[in-house]
Amino acid sequence: MKLFIYDHCPFCVKARMIFGLKNLPIRLVTLLNDDEATPIGMIGQKMAPILQKDDGSYLPESMDIVRYVDHLDGKPLLIGKTNPAITDWLQRVGGYSAKLLLPRFAQADFEEFATAGARRYFINKKQASIGDFEQHLANSADLIAELEADLQSLAPLVLSADAVNGALSEDDIHLFPLLRSLSLVAGLTLPDNVEAYRNRMAQLSDIPLLFDMEQ
Repeated sequence: MKLFIYDHCPFCVKARMIFGLKNLPIRLVTLLNDDEATPIGMIGQKMAPILQKDDGSYLPESMDIVRYVDHLDGKPLLIGKTNPAITDWLQRVGGYSAKLLLPRFAQADFEEFATAGARRYFINKKQASIGDFEQHLANSADLIAELEADLQSLAPLVLSADAVNGALSEDDIHLFPLLRSLSLVAGLTLPDNVEAYRNRMAQLSDIPLLFDMEQ
């Protein structure tokens, strides 16, 4: 199977996680961010991730990919209970974290931005959505302070480094990608147990954190 991704994309991280957690081989193919033709040719629209199954057919949507792969062997791994408080936390932080992350994604050395055109495509699209990147970067201190306060409220919800709720669940698939993205933000401090969870989930998922591109 092949998984077509952007490395920066949290939704792509969700799809990648299930392969690592289940120790399954997958060939990753990174698309250039301005390559519209390839995904449109596969599924009729520009999006990622896209899984190419062994039969050659294509499956988009991160959670559809996760559930398909998790059940392939009849032994699903994500059987733990979910916690609505995790969903609420992600929704709250998602309301502003893009202002911290998207400008940093745009400057980072991701393979999907290997050409100037691909990087400019991303910047134009995302600035149209959230506003001027330079302004958000200038406001980083305030955004980091807000995020660190929210991370303190996340800490009591993290029950184990091996699984946020004590047993692997879809909450892990939703939470880790954001925490991984936040490893790009220089000067951000996580509570000890949240950092331990992020590090362990990166190891279990075989998805490296982004400290080498920290900014």
